[in-house]
Amino acid sequence: MEAILLAIYSFFVWLIFIKLKWLPWNTKTQVVVAIIPIVGMAVLILLLNIFAPSSADVRVFRYTVPIVSQVKGRVIEVPVEEGNRLVKKGEVLFKIDPEPYRLAVNQLEAQLASATASQKELQESLKAARGAVDQSNARLREVGARLELARTRVAQNRELVSTGAGSKFDLEQAEANLKELEGQADSARATQVQSLAGEQQVQQKLGAKANGEFAQVAQVRAQLENARWEFDQTVVLSPCDCYVVNLQLRPGAFVAGIPFNAVMSLVEAHGQVVALFYQNELHQIKPGNEAEFTLNTDPGHVIKGKVDSIIWAQGQGQSSAQFVPVTMLITAVLFAASALPTFLFLRAE
Repeated sequence: MEAILLAIYSFFVWLIFIKLKWLPWNTKTQVVVAIIPIVGMAVLILLLNIFAPSSADVRVFRYTVPIVSQVKGRVIEVPVEEGNRLVKKGEVLFKIDPEPYRLAVNQLEAQLASATASQKELQESLKAARGAVDQSNARLREVGARLELARTRVAQNRELVSTGAGSKFDLEQAEANLKELEGQADSARATQVQSLAGEQQVQQKLGAKANGEFAQVAQVRAQLENARWEFDQTVVLSPCDCYVVNLQLRPGAFVAGIPFNAVMSLVEAHGQVVALFYQNELHQIKPGNEAEFTLNTDPGHVIKGKVDSIIWAQGQGQSSAQFVPVTMLITAVLFAASALPTFLFLRAE
């Protein structure tokens, strides 16, 4: 633009002073003619830096997404191609043979059914154990009552025999009944202890829980969820609207599921345009201002856009944690405060 203005100015100078000779071409007019474009261009450049700053350092950034298989297996289908074909978000990138993972899911579903049945069986066993405990308690109470009666009869017969009013045979019979009932009481106590131990054992098995669920069932269910997730990972989908580059897969290839072994890369269809400006050029620029830029890959095409955001910093301005003399630091700040470039993000329309 400056060259065009100088050319127009030179034309009018030639027209006025040389061609038409409206004004004399002497030393005074020559000095004036030379000073006017210098001052005018200086003022124009300063005003443009304030009201319409420009930068020759414009860069287009597009993020790349390396695709890594989450599971291992043999590739059976690769429907995408490397090149300029846009891959929409959610489209299939490649498929892995799902049969081993389907079998694992079926096996764990069977184990889950078995664990659930075992849980129900333990619950029924707990009910039976509690019933046995109640029965043994009732039996112990019954034998205890009869034992108290037998002891009373033995005491009564001993008193009668001591006074000569009772039969010694009746006393011996009462003592025999007492010993028999004492044996039944010991047996009832042993049965009670055994029933309580059985109930406690079943309660301990049912008491092991995770998130309110029987531990064995929860463990198998977690394994089943993981197996289903791995089964879903046999179909890899595109996470964005991208272009495929560095495609290394073909049907029949084997992927090992290694996190750092990318099988292809995706380049996002939408990117960012970043321009670097000096800080003193951007004090009146705000997000939303209109902008124009051109690219070397598309010469002659002016792209319209708007300022998306301004970052008042840049990576080259970071300083390391090292000792710097204070005087040197102040000098550096004074000279560099108005010269640090700043990132300006543009949004194309």
